[in-house]
Amino acid sequence: MEIRVFPLGPLETNCYVVVNDKKALVIDPGGDPAQVIQYLKHSGVELDRILNTHLHFDHIYGNQPLAEATGKTIYASPDDLILMDTEVGRGGMMGLPTVTPFENEDITEGDTEFIGLECKIFATPGHTPGSLTFYFPELKTAFVGDLIFRRSIGRTDFPYGNTEQLMQSVKQKIFSLPEETELLSGHGPVTSVNEEKNHNPFFSGMQI
Repeated sequence: MEIRVFPLGPLETNCYVVVNDKKALVIDPGGDPAQVIQYLKHSGVELDRILNTHLHFDHIYGNQPLAEATGKTIYASPDDLILMDTEVGRGGMMGLPTVTPFENEDITEGDTEFIGLECKIFATPGHTPGSLTFYFPELKTAFVGDLIFRRSIGRTDFPYGNTEQLMQSVKQKIFSLPEETELLSGHGPVTSVNEEKNHNPFFSGMQI
């Protein structure tokens, strides 16, 4: 089992590759996926599917190129499809490129298995309406997108963001995980449930 991170795209979004038994998941390909494709080929690893934590442009720039190169399916929450009618979803804001259109299958909250690993999918809205967290108990790791960062939280001033929802998502879903669980965010360094419970200023003094 291995987790690799590739900062991709204009905002250096963390694209994660999770490998188990020569099969892989790619989570949030936020830019040109050439590095990811090269890694998969050189490692002799077969991509199983492409997962999106949410549908902001900086997390999905590489969706269609990666799907086209590998023939694999993209999965995203149906609650985020509304974002594709906004610049924060389809791109184009701040002079940045637009997103190449892609087709996806719906994925929602529930227990499942990917590449031989148990995965608990949590609906964690707030940063976007359909934000998802992918928690792998065996890896002691949760991929949280832009829900929470080391000592910070995701923005809620974009279309369809909701601060109250985000805070509830973190407290009810993320902070209920084992404290040693590593949190792998869409930007910046790795953190943990314990670290953010005790040191994140947005939750200090709050009853959790």
